[in-house]
Amino acid sequence: MKTLRIRGGACLQGTAAVPGDKSISHRAVILASLATGTSTIRGFVPARDCLATVRAMRALGVPIMVEQSPDRDRAAPPASNLIVHGVGPRRLEPPKKPIDCGGSATTMRLLAGVLAAQPFSSMLTGNTQLLARPMGRIVQPLQRMGATIHALGKENRPPLAIHPAEQLCGAIIHTPAASAQVKSCLLLAGLFAQGETTVAQPCVTRDHTERLMRSLGVCVRNRELESARVSICPPSLQPELSRMDTVVPGDMSSAAFLIAAAAVCANSRVTIQHVGLNPTRAGFLNALRRMGIQRECREHVDDASDDAREPVGDVTIRSAPLRGIHIPCRHSNADRDVTRCKDVIHRASTSIVAMIDELPLLAVAATQARGATLVRQAAELRVKEVDRITGIAEELRKLGGDIQELPDGFRVQGPTPLRGAAVDSRGDHRLAMALAVAGLCAQGQTTVAGAECVDDSFPGFADCLRRLGARVEEAEQS
Repeated sequence: MKTLRIRGGACLQGTAAVPGDKSISHRAVILASLATGTSTIRGFVPARDCLATVRAMRALGVPIMVEQSPDRDRAAPPASNLIVHGVGPRRLEPPKKPIDCGGSATTMRLLAGVLAAQPFSSMLTGNTQLLARPMGRIVQPLQRMGATIHALGKENRPPLAIHPAEQLCGAIIHTPAASAQVKSCLLLAGLFAQGETTVAQPCVTRDHTERLMRSLGVCVRNRELESARVSICPPSLQPELSRMDTVVPGDMSSAAFLIAAAAVCANSRVTIQHVGLNPTRAGFLNALRRMGIQRECREHVDDASDDAREPVGDVTIRSAPLRGIHIPCRHSNADRDVTRCKDVIHRASTSIVAMIDELPLLAVAATQARGATLVRQAAELRVKEVDRITGIAEELRKLGGDIQELPDGFRVQGPTPLRGAAVDSRGDHRLAMALAVAGLCAQGQTTVAGAECVDDSFPGFADCLRRLGARVEEAEQS
């Protein structure tokens, strides 16, 4: 077991890079495997969750080579180049045993859409955390499309057993909750279906799957960032999926921890380079802007990442006094915000779904903000790797935070001086990093137990903080 020891009081200065985007890495591996020909994915993040997807596609007969990026800056987090020899959509091989997705719900949910259309049986399983995650949200709509898929655990929990279906049929699927994983699962299944497949959700979710599909020649129809309804054309109208050569931009969800650290540590100024500026991922950045941070965005499209039309740029954050906010906003039109990067205006959702992974981190920032911060409509946090609402509330209170747990969110009263203490990640990578950020603005030393889980998404996290001036040590704990 690994422990992080953080000494508070440092100011952060300098330039940093973050690992490649997890969401894009997962999707790029799967779609490159279904394409015909050799694809190159540069900047793939070798995080545990994404490597689970690589292992899964190899188990289905896809040759994938992982190479250490030769031109990687030593100061940057670990990165890899993937060479994927795509076998086409209908030439996957039956797996010899159940496919182990580790702790990655993204791997399981997206792969279920692909396997539902295959002419062989398969089973998707994972670790204890993953076996506790709900899967009814993909099982039921896939069954509506004609898939033979069943969750073997109680209350629609994994393992998932998948058997050959006669033929998937396109359908109009209205999902009760907004989820990019559910949408992506159904769009992947739609590649194999007869008839058009349409996914309609309550609000816009991250659109990396649609962008990558378009780059491979798939006909995807929606009004970008203006509609939560996405359709793909029947396979008979699709050309063969073309190979890809793409660069994965830095992960905004990983960058969020450095952004928050710069916001709460006095006299800090941090620039994060080559980070994804996809408007569907900008919720946390926009929320902090409303709280009072000073930021600059400079967008550039000078590399191959533009093949998938992902906006990329540099973000500079300066510390500033923060104020509490309510999320979702109470104004009638406040679920939208405008982010100006260079000369391009992007509409960016500031709804809960646009920042669901960063909400525990928002609670940390809220402890240093003047007034109350209220987060509601976030019950989804209770069915992540752990119950993140209870986790962040109980652990922040150990540090002196004034946080009240609510059924679907939390309320934080600030500003509150935090005091160093021993806290526990509970095996959740985002809780571990959020608590490390809390330790940076706490008096004294904070220890975060169970920090090995950080490698699920941000390998090199502690090194990155140290390069910016944070006093962070890693230690093995027996």
